[in-house]
Amino acid sequence: MKVLVACEESQTVCKAFRERGHEAYSCDIQEPSGGHQEWHILGDAMKAIEGGQIVTMDGKAHDVGKWDLLIAHPPCTYLTNAGAVRMRVKGEIVQERFKKAMEAKEFFLHFFNAPISHIAVENPTPMKIVGLPPYTQAIQPYEYGHPYSKRTCLWLKNLPPLQPTKTLSSHEPYVNGGCKDAHGNYRKFQGRKERDPKTRAKTFPGIAAAMAEQCGSL
Repeated sequence: MKVLVACEESQTVCKAFRERGHEAYSCDIQEPSGGHQEWHILGDAMKAIEGGQIVTMDGKAHDVGKWDLLIAHPPCTYLTNAGAVRMRVKGEIVQERFKKAMEAKEFFLHFFNAPISHIAVENPTPMKIVGLPPYTQAIQPYEYGHPYSKRTCLWLKNLPPLQPTKTLSSHEPYVNGGCKDAHGNYRKFQGRKERDPKTRAKTFPGIAAAMAEQCGSL
């Protein structure tokens, strides 16, 4: 299967598909931290989704033809519901932020509407005001063997819902700000070191493995 993993510098999903024998490539404007330049397209994902001949960071050209599967992780900064508090000030929409949200939505929809048979787009729960299409399902890391909660939505086209592989009953929030105290107030710090944005954005290996196993068996 020819797989494009767009907006992925960690190569977590790319490597999961490679481990199962698929011709998978990551694509991002950042160099990969995953260690495989020979599988990474450094540049515009909008160009990469067209398929045909692609060039990886090691300088080699690959004729992939038409992609069989697209998995995309578009930036969520201006789309996520976690940023809703910054979208309005004293009840009024912040126009500059709303403009950036609409640009982010357009980028998201490029992936969702790509001319590829099978598509999965991943993002946190979006703000209603943005008006993204309804997501197919919401998943949690603790359903795939990781002791954390971090709600993630999947928009799927011609793909079955992702099935849990190892559900853990004990887990804690992966992002500090996402936890509430006994009074229902958000805590800024729960005694854990805050993870940087790049780390928070990485796909959990258990979820990546489930995608490769379940989507790769089509």
